[in-house]
Amino acid sequence: MKRINYLFILTVLLFAACKKDPAAGIQSHERAIEAVSLSDGLVQVGPAVVDRPNATVTVRVLLQAGTTFNAVKPTIQTSYKSSVTPASGQVVDFAANSNRAKYTVTSETGETREWTVIIQPFTEALLGTFTIQDYTLYGGTGPQYGGGSVLNMASKSVWPANGPASEYDNTLTFTYTGITADGNTQGDVVNAAGADGAYADFTYIKNPVTDVNGKYRVIPKGTGKWLHNYANNTITFTFTDGTTKVCTFDGAGTSDLGNGLKKTITDNAFTFAIAGADDYGNIYSDYDKIVKRPYKLWVDVKKQ
Repeated sequence: MKRINYLFILTVLLFAACKKDPAAGIQSHERAIEAVSLSDGLVQVGPAVVDRPNATVTVRVLLQAGTTFNAVKPTIQTSYKSSVTPASGQVVDFAANSNRAKYTVTSETGETREWTVIIQPFTEALLGTFTIQDYTLYGGTGPQYGGGSVLNMASKSVWPANGPASEYDNTLTFTYTGITADGNTQGDVVNAAGADGAYADFTYIKNPVTDVNGKYRVIPKGTGKWLHNYANNTITFTFTDGTTKVCTFDGAGTSDLGNGLKKTITDNAFTFAIAGADDYGNIYSDYDKIVKRPYKLWVDVKKQ
């Protein structure tokens, strides 16, 4: 019995050893660029975008002082067993042809395809100094019943002396410190108090007195960190204690909020979603709009 088992196993092993590789002798026709990365002082923003049907690859590069594209050394990843000309890592003058360069990828079978690699200069809109113009709030239970409102927070006499208006002379200065592994820009932010030297105290002082700093202190006092996520177009502010607030950075335009309500951004705004819950017992009141049922906060800013 043992002899029979031994012979059976030996036969299986011999059969497996003699079995041919089904891919043997088959050559690849693939001739694509799969990825492009840049270095040598160029800051690439996110992964390259490969458009296979149109044979183009777009690489976004952060524009900084001294950024030029006349001696770029791209790292080119191509299809299995293919080659590329100019070679990966070879110096190429993109500036000579409107930030574009032609690459020819040759498959294992000798077939070729011409690709265009495009460098797309990118400017981080956050960099620089902004002045805070106002804090605008959309809130109110039952906007379909007239309970909603869009209001300048400083216009309401529900705050202490150093309420939201204290920050209408503040400046926000954004500087760049680097880029994350997944291609998002990041840096430092300084929220500098203006001539009054004050930051807003978001305490609702009417009855009932309620501290809502947790809702409305959305940008750090003094110093903090920022991160721009390009995948979902959000800005994350990180406070010195590690807490975060997430928003979008929006340009000029008018948003229709429904029920006859609109919000117009004149220059730019940091737009935050604010958590709340309906309170029909306090509908139409400032308490409801500000404390109980806020929806959205805009910190309107203007670049200096």
